[in-house]
Amino acid sequence: MSEHIDNIVAYLRSSAELYEQVQQDGLNEQLIALRKWQCERLLTSHAEMCEVPKYQIAIQFFVDELYGPKDFSQRDKDIEKVVPKMKKWLPDEALESLAVAIHLNALSQELDVAMLQQLQGAVLTRDSYAAAYRACDNQTQRALQIDYIEQLGLDLAQVVRLPGIGFVLKMARTPAQLAGVGTLQEFLEDGFSAFKQLGDVQEFIVPVVSKEREIMQQLFSGENPLPDITR
Repeated sequence: MSEHIDNIVAYLRSSAELYEQVQQDGLNEQLIALRKWQCERLLTSHAEMCEVPKYQIAIQFFVDELYGPKDFSQRDKDIEKVVPKMKKWLPDEALESLAVAIHLNALSQELDVAMLQQLQGAVLTRDSYAAAYRACDNQTQRALQIDYIEQLGLDLAQVVRLPGIGFVLKMARTPAQLAGVGTLQEFLEDGFSAFKQLGDVQEFIVPVVSKEREIMQQLFSGENPLPDITR
């Protein structure tokens, strides 16, 4: 369990340093625009999944809480503030899922900054994005990002089945607010609610990651399977 705590702290600090660098370089608006474009791409590429009611909340959780343009700095500060105490009220499986989520967020941020460096302020289109994506030459990291999405989905499926986990989260709501970590509490509850409704998680996560792997491979091989995103 202490390993999960150490990993969470390391990923949080890495994200904080990169976020600070983005601010110093004046790239925040470009980063937000990139993430909005990527979210639209995800929703468009997986439009059929988005139309299935039981999948909608899980898709929105990934877009809003892990991959989107939202400022995660307050949530990350909340986590670092209470992470040493988390082992007292969160089961090991939940801590492992949180570590994967934070690592996924940190890795996605690194990949986004690499994209900004290649885009160099260019207007975002399917062609400019594909060219920048290939120029990053980081297929190993891109594959790892998709692996983490898959792992997180399957881990959360296990967490929501833990006896009493819903009660634990509900009981932690008031202490979390009093401790000033309400943002973290909302993140945990949103993830629990999203995956509680899914039923068979593999029916959701396997098609998503399979398609993302196919898109990644096509992009790195010189093809462009991206939809035309009108912004």
